[in-house]
Amino acid sequence: MFSDLRPTPELSFALKHLGCQCGIVLTASHNPPEYNGYKVYWEDGGQIVPPQDEGIINTIENLNYNQIKFDANEDLIHYIDNDVDQAFIKSTIENACFNTSVEAKDNLNIVFTSLHGTSITLVPDTFAQAGYKNVNIVEEQRVPNGDFPTVKSPNPEESEALTMALALADKTNSDIVIGTDPDCDRLGVAVRNNEGKMILLNGNQTMILMTAFLLDQWKQAGKINGKQFVGSTIVSTPMIMELATAYGVECKVGLTGFKWIAKMIKDFPELEFIGGGEESFGYMVGDAVRDKDAVAATLLICELAAQVKAKGSTVYKELLKLYVEHGFYKEHLISITKKGMEGLAEINQMMVTMRNNPVKEINGQRVLMLEDYKSSVAKNLLTGEEETMNIPKADVLIYYTEDGSKICARPSGTEPKIKFYISVNTKLDSVENFKEVETVLNNKIKNIIAAMQLS
Repeated sequence: MFSDLRPTPELSFALKHLGCQCGIVLTASHNPPEYNGYKVYWEDGGQIVPPQDEGIINTIENLNYNQIKFDANEDLIHYIDNDVDQAFIKSTIENACFNTSVEAKDNLNIVFTSLHGTSITLVPDTFAQAGYKNVNIVEEQRVPNGDFPTVKSPNPEESEALTMALALADKTNSDIVIGTDPDCDRLGVAVRNNEGKMILLNGNQTMILMTAFLLDQWKQAGKINGKQFVGSTIVSTPMIMELATAYGVECKVGLTGFKWIAKMIKDFPELEFIGGGEESFGYMVGDAVRDKDAVAATLLICELAAQVKAKGSTVYKELLKLYVEHGFYKEHLISITKKGMEGLAEINQMMVTMRNNPVKEINGQRVLMLEDYKSSVAKNLLTGEEETMNIPKADVLIYYTEDGSKICARPSGTEPKIKFYISVNTKLDSVENFKEVETVLNNKIKNIIAAMQLS
């Protein structure tokens, strides 16, 4: 047992580091307290997947509760803290640092906020040991506090959560802002755009930037030989596949959640895992931690920022270059909240309607393909041909249109919401035309939202 609160990814690391069989962390993270729950990890360091999950649930349901020993034998409890912390930090630096010069690190000006969460116990020490000295911490949000007194919601996906960090960035003229969620497995990143204004990147953008950086570092080191892969999820940007193809590595795509990316590492031991992410602001660097890890991802994005600043570029400019090279992909998330049992029934009915009466056209574009992950069937709506998908079942529907747009419908697994993930794309011939092309894609997203009556 840890002697005090710690980031969730350290549990995944500690489990393997100490040779344990399973690990348990109690967390609500950014969710309201009524959604508090726990995550269970298996001996590979990843969260449980079939058949372990079903086996555990069956055991709990068949348990005679008077068998539980509430009077603990304290001699059986071994407390861990600094030794595991230092091993975790050492492993993080080995996985997420890539020969960035001392001068480049010294020149990067960072703002960091833990949003009253667990990352304060490790991230500052990780920065220091990795050689990053110019780190401005939002002091008002430093102390862990489950009431999160300075924010409406400590969710780094929302720009409001980073208000204090962005203000500090302007005061200190910082290059990058990083905020982690309370259990420190996801991170929000803000960087300066071409006008010098701080803007919050979305999870797809940070995933693309970090994956491209990792692939480039592996390529420079001569480590790519066709036996590597990156991981992503069905609701994340398809741009990740274009990126992987360009570097000659495989891109494996699974269901939402990093437990499925961790399972890929276990299922394909003959392949090296480079990195992987999903749109909800999580990223995994290498396989030392088998879950999304904001400690390593924080260090990785700073490595990228430091190196490109030393070359006279910025993180934002590098993102635009990737759009020119691999296609300009833009994503948008719509979340519709339906509380209570009535809300759950309404969400279920929405999925039934979309499944049984699929739309044939969206925003003037024919729907070519409908993937139904509940039935594991991909159906060509033009020819009627069906294909079985070899992926675990889930209540997810994905529409693909003839212009390359992708619309995914998925009930949330942790909140009373149904989520619609929209992805559109087009070519970007030059960085100078970015704003003009972005307007085109924004309008396409607006039209899709209107056509599907999601507003």
